[in-house]
Amino acid sequence: MNLDAINKMYFIGIGGIGMSALARYFRRRGVEIWGYDRTESALTREMAREGMHIHYTEDVSFIPHGIDLVVFTPAVPARHNELLHFRQHGYTVVKRSELLGMVSRASKTIAIAGTHGKTTTSSLLTFLLRTGRVDCTAFLGGIALDFESNYVEGASEWVVAEADEYDRSFLQLQPQMAAILSMDADHLDIYGDAEHMLEQGYLAFAKLVKPGGKLFVRHDLLPHFGSFPEVLDYGVGVGAYRSQIRGVEAGKMVFDYFSPEKDLRGLRLSLPGRHNVENATVAIALALEAGVEETAIRDALSRFKGIKRRFERVVDTAQVVYIDDYAHHPAELEATIEAARTMYPNRRLTGIFQPHLYTRTRDLQAGFASAMDQLDEPWLLDIYPAREEPIEGVSSEMILRQMHNPNKRLIQKSEILQTLETHPVEVLLTLGAGDIDTEVEPIKNWLKTHYSTKKPQDQ
Repeated sequence: MNLDAINKMYFIGIGGIGMSALARYFRRRGVEIWGYDRTESALTREMAREGMHIHYTEDVSFIPHGIDLVVFTPAVPARHNELLHFRQHGYTVVKRSELLGMVSRASKTIAIAGTHGKTTTSSLLTFLLRTGRVDCTAFLGGIALDFESNYVEGASEWVVAEADEYDRSFLQLQPQMAAILSMDADHLDIYGDAEHMLEQGYLAFAKLVKPGGKLFVRHDLLPHFGSFPEVLDYGVGVGAYRSQIRGVEAGKMVFDYFSPEKDLRGLRLSLPGRHNVENATVAIALALEAGVEETAIRDALSRFKGIKRRFERVVDTAQVVYIDDYAHHPAELEATIEAARTMYPNRRLTGIFQPHLYTRTRDLQAGFASAMDQLDEPWLLDIYPAREEPIEGVSSEMILRQMHNPNKRLIQKSEILQTLETHPVEVLLTLGAGDIDTEVEPIKNWLKTHYSTKKPQDQ
């Protein structure tokens, strides 16, 4: 398909983070963009201001004439009225991943894969590249605070893209360079089990790296890639490309970077936690490969603001800290809690977690229980179903029953502020990929009002 010949496109599920980035890419190229999403959001309102036509009712009468290409996300049900209409009337219909593959194959793409860490690493890499005058384009899985967008427009041949394992989407890519950050079991509704996720997902993705390209994998994953002679390993304290953490100074992680080609000492990273130093390690290696100089790397690491809903400090005062995070996998919960412990070692951690998907809760319930036990005060909300129908016997109580923390509790979203009233907090975390983000503003306002009226000695 000749993408340059497209004049009018239609996106079903246009408000999704991956879909919206592609819609923005084509809008910037003069394509007329139309689309449907189930709910209005800050992102869709911003896209409408950018000139896109978006509606929120599943109704074929909203579809204009002359659509050249239809794009849909796997989160859209197969019986969606508009999707059925386009298929029945012979329109060209592609998945989001197919379209991203078409865009990336025409560029020098750096693809970031992994169960978790993709958005932070790809956004940091984008910031490193652009600070180092590599004018890359980027398709990100979150709103990067340095760019205030999930899409970054560039003029060079370089493209940074998240390689999404869901629905085997990343198998559409053919990257020049790639990184695999993690391979924890997830999306077992797609793969069946962890072994098939490895073989049909990550190993198949690794084979798509272009000849002469480079593949970086986290050091402990290296045994799975024994048949890949050019694979390069990285890590914290281990790997051919490795970092050594010195400690925390003035709220920043201080570390040294070592590689066969170059050593960088005394680097300062604005993001907390060991996992973020690990992500930064591979981002530095990729940036150096793309030609970024040391001074730009030092500057970008210290200034990088991070991602909306990735350890986002919503309130940060001497009295109370409130952090919002997208964590929705046990390993992500553990990493976020560990980062909070690192930054606030002598303060009590309260976490509100909303499990995401019935299948994920069922498959990873023990891991969620173990992660939540690491909080001082763990609070659970009901499961956010997203695209799924309820599964009999699967609920947040499955996690609660396996937890050992004596302060565990199951609350409703409507009870959050009431619970905060009776349980004072020092460091509060809201965690999850569902609609818990709609509670961020009310919680922020409540905390500011409640704590601003008290003197420090009253806390």
